[in-house]
Amino acid sequence: MRSLAFNIVYWLLSITYASAAAFAALAPGRGATSWIIRRYVKRMVQAMRIFAGIRIEARGRERLPQGAFIIASKHQSWGDGFATYDQFDDLAFVTGDHLEKFPLLGTVLRKLGAIVVNNCGGREAREALKHRAADAHAAGRKILIYPEGNLAKVGEKFRYRSGVWHMYRDFDMPVVPLATNLGLFWPQEAFEKHPGTATLEFLDPIPTGLPKDEFLARLEAAIEGRTAELVAEATGRVVTPAVQVPTPDELAKAARVAATA
Repeated sequence: MRSLAFNIVYWLLSITYASAAAFAALAPGRGATSWIIRRYVKRMVQAMRIFAGIRIEARGRERLPQGAFIIASKHQSWGDGFATYDQFDDLAFVTGDHLEKFPLLGTVLRKLGAIVVNNCGGREAREALKHRAADAHAAGRKILIYPEGNLAKVGEKFRYRSGVWHMYRDFDMPVVPLATNLGLFWPQEAFEKHPGTATLEFLDPIPTGLPKDEFLARLEAAIEGRTAELVAEATGRVVTPAVQVPTPDELAKAARVAATA
């Protein structure tokens, strides 16, 4: 019943606030749209607590650097974005173009200054990320990115993509790794939710100036290592490293190759 109640509220909130944000997007600037989305996020986090029984505990805020920085987060749950966005007054975020398929949402994303890139990656996605992230950086905004580019099941991970390193290098900004175990309570995009306290933990910032391979290895080790510890903490099990699995794009590509072989 909790899951059903939350999902009803989820869609009521989403439809109401998306409609209001699309209307607000007609106004100049992004202030009105941003205000509505912040209210939407707060109401959604409240709904997670009241209806689904999922509480969010944020740790490590004292580690956040001053000024603009990049947050590179583990992505286990559709709720990750709500929980993280709620921690900041103004946050630019990188998202796949799949969200633009929802009515009105594309308009709202553009007004918010979201960094929308092609889910399949490639050169066009890198160029879009570079130029749209540059706009957010110029405005002094913090940027949220999911380096894996996909929702991972608890206990699994995908290959970390290099887009976060390009931003790190080009903008000379520190990167804050973010670990989470929210996927235990709201798995990926699943209907069923599980009550409990989910944790977001901001880890020590990675300083600027590292070469690509060292940066990505350090980022992945920090996020995956602490995420595994948070999962173990919440479940009472031993710490188990995540297993790397192919991305949906890699599986689709392999299937096409097999079909033509």
